[in-house]
Amino acid sequence: MSFRYLQSLFNPQSIAVIGASSRPHRIGSVLMRNLLAGGFAGVIMPVNPKRDAVGGVLAYPDVDALPRTPDLAIICTPAATIPGILEQLGRRGTRAAIVMAGHLATTIGPDGRPLDQTILETARRHGIRLLGGGTLGVMVPQFGLNATFSQVSVQPGNVGFVSQSDAVGTMVLDWALPKKVGFSHFVSLGSALDIGFGEALDFLGSDPGTRAILLYIESIRDRRSFMAAARSAARNKPVVAIKAGRAPRSASASLADPLFLDTPGLIDEDDVFDAVLRRAGILRVDDLDELFGAVETVVRSRPMVGNRLVVVSNGGGAGVMAEDSLHLGGYTMPELQENTVTRLRRLLPTGWDGRNPIDIRVDAPPKRYDDVLKILAENRDGDAILLVHTPNALTSSIDTAQAVIKTIRSSGGNLLTCWVGDESVAAERKLFVDSGIATFDTPEHATRAFLHMVNHRLAREVLMQVPPSMPHDFLPDVERARAIVRRALAEGRTRLTEPEAKTILDAYGIPVVESVLAANPQEVARVADRIGPPVSVTVMSRDIRRKWEVGGVALNVETPAAAAAAAQGMLTRIGALRPDTPVSGFAVQRMESRAHARQLIIGVATDPLFGPIIVFGEGGRALEVYRHMAVGLPPLNLPLAQDLIDRSRAAAMLAAYHTHPQADRDAIALTLIKVSQLVVDLPEIRELDINPLFADDRGVIAVDAHIQISAEAPKAQRLSIRPYPEGLEETTTLRNGRSVVLRPIRPEDEPTHYVFMSRLTPEDILFRFFHYIGTLPHSEMARLTQIDYDREMAFIASAQDDDGQPETLGVIRAIADPDKHSAEFSIIIRSDMKGLGLGSKLMIKMIDYARQRGIHEMTGDVMAENAPMLKLLKVFGFSAGASDEPGIVHVSLPLQEEASSH
Repeated sequence: MSFRYLQSLFNPQSIAVIGASSRPHRIGSVLMRNLLAGGFAGVIMPVNPKRDAVGGVLAYPDVDALPRTPDLAIICTPAATIPGILEQLGRRGTRAAIVMAGHLATTIGPDGRPLDQTILETARRHGIRLLGGGTLGVMVPQFGLNATFSQVSVQPGNVGFVSQSDAVGTMVLDWALPKKVGFSHFVSLGSALDIGFGEALDFLGSDPGTRAILLYIESIRDRRSFMAAARSAARNKPVVAIKAGRAPRSASASLADPLFLDTPGLIDEDDVFDAVLRRAGILRVDDLDELFGAVETVVRSRPMVGNRLVVVSNGGGAGVMAEDSLHLGGYTMPELQENTVTRLRRLLPTGWDGRNPIDIRVDAPPKRYDDVLKILAENRDGDAILLVHTPNALTSSIDTAQAVIKTIRSSGGNLLTCWVGDESVAAERKLFVDSGIATFDTPEHATRAFLHMVNHRLAREVLMQVPPSMPHDFLPDVERARAIVRRALAEGRTRLTEPEAKTILDAYGIPVVESVLAANPQEVARVADRIGPPVSVTVMSRDIRRKWEVGGVALNVETPAAAAAAAQGMLTRIGALRPDTPVSGFAVQRMESRAHARQLIIGVATDPLFGPIIVFGEGGRALEVYRHMAVGLPPLNLPLAQDLIDRSRAAAMLAAYHTHPQADRDAIALTLIKVSQLVVDLPEIRELDINPLFADDRGVIAVDAHIQISAEAPKAQRLSIRPYPEGLEETTTLRNGRSVVLRPIRPEDEPTHYVFMSRLTPEDILFRFFHYIGTLPHSEMARLTQIDYDREMAFIASAQDDDGQPETLGVIRAIADPDKHSAEFSIIIRSDMKGLGLGSKLMIKMIDYARQRGIHEMTGDVMAENAPMLKLLKVFGFSAGASDEPGIVHVSLPLQEEASSH
């Protein structure tokens, strides 16, 4: 199913409406009316065997009778007819179809199978991309395409909107019209039988006319396509989402049978989805009001670098409301600079206390607003300014709005406006809308919108994190850990003993309290005597999860005899409470005494859709009370681990208080990274928990640990985020004998990449970028060095310079299209390194990589005057052809053939 065929859906030149009708209130009738009224410039061909014309357009009896092959077919007929219609369309060569009929999964076809299976199989056999079923349709206002049965019209704009709900889609379109929010595309996915969020995000993410993307999500079917597409789109433009269904439908909605989730509902699907959206760089909002507010800010504001908000109001109460709202969002208003306060005091009435929010008084004339805004814009006390105006009889509200618009146009900066009221300030709000300035009706809505701006920036920072496959500051004994897993599986066990679990943690450099197994109470006494008091004794049974509920845990046992008695008491109690429960022995360990330790939990579970997840929060028995864990996706690096800690309620307890010194957050973060690496290295692990993990100012130590493994073969690409592919690193030698490492690019290569770019000649830059460029800003350089390895690959040639410091000598890059049919490449070598065979080595590496990834073709554009590059590509078998752009040669190389002789 090719991504390329989505052009037939979003930019068709001809459309067939199968089931077109003239009868009122029929989908086929409304669709024809909308298509004709929208001004679609292409060919519209209604198909109806009972009518000569529909809507004044000549109709055809069936698909075979159509005078030309439609790019897009809109099927408005009953569900049972769809497979046959798709067969006819497939024979004609149609590449996209919209299926309006719903409930296809519950409709049984003549073969006894659900109809959706037959429809999808038919479409795939003919290479047709399907939208639906049960869809409202598609709108592309810039092309006059309204292929929906919606009664709401939209205006062209730069927001792409993708929805799984017809009702929500209609509400958003209805809201947008008076707000003058226009849309580049509106896509109703329906049941997403074929085209889902992944495909829609890929298309809109690469569409130059789409500046921001809005999503209404109810469920995701394909994790790989969604994550890769979401991360790719969010790197280029803001993506905002509502995820419906936050409340668990039942206890079964929680992750199935996780070791550390003995209490149902502690972690549910929504917790996981929240982590997924965050890691994908998507801003999540809770409701439609927030979605609309997010549109106001992400579309009409400039990117922010901080979280400082300065509030200006003509009434103290409105400013306080904004301050309270900001506080509830977790932020405080910044103090004003001394210079700013001095300048403002010269023009504000006496009595202002010099604080933010700035009260400019109820009778403030337009010029006072103008003067205050200019000072704040010049001094940059905040990353955004919120201007709150409460209309009154002492000054002109409309004149004030006009003055504010004029000022902000000349001074720049991020401005949010709030003209408090409803109909009385409609004209003022319209002025702001027409000027592209975000405007809100209450201080709370405006402040919440500012928080969206902050959260979007934070989401992009998380998105840009690309952890290494192996952190450089520790070397785990991977083979030691794997041997334990192999032995357990060979013995038919899927749950490791506590000592085995702790041995694995120890192999990954995580401090543990040693546990020793004892088979019976007498052996418990001997182990306790050897370890030395005080000790803890815990019963071992694969059938007992909550050991303290059956009296299976004894703490601070002072003598060997007491330890034996505790073990015997456990056997007696379990025999009475659960006579059929086998006991395999006891775990004995020395009590770890840390007066200032906080009890934490680090856990791993496996989500059926998104794969392994990492959980962090307050541990011990407190987790059953608070039921709040922070969730993250592996792999982690230090910033991501710190972010996971910050998002948990446990973060507050790590700070110093009373006599307790601050806990070692770096040690906690490093432990999270090590657990993340363990998950990457040992795909058999299904569940893991370290509870409690003691943490204090001296570091961390794992007191208790459990691991569950799976005998099933690990799924390919089980991780939602592909880590740095360390296995692709290799060392080679150039013609001059210099040793060079060829490896995937990493985020930490950004500093050396700046040096690399600075050492390129103007001709090098022209041949690579087709125009001269200066120094790239951080945002652009981040896109080059922080890549999604699932979609893109960049190999650099790295070596040490004369001072022993790393330097970049060349880079080759390839970006695959979403269906991985083709990949567009580019290559650039430092001028002083040319003629040493480096270009050939990088080209060989990329060709081999693309071939192994199943990519069918590598393509690229080369300037016609770049003769050395064209000569090199000819050696590798690239064919050259004309390009749409003068002076550019388009080259291509088929990959899925016999390897070339190079």
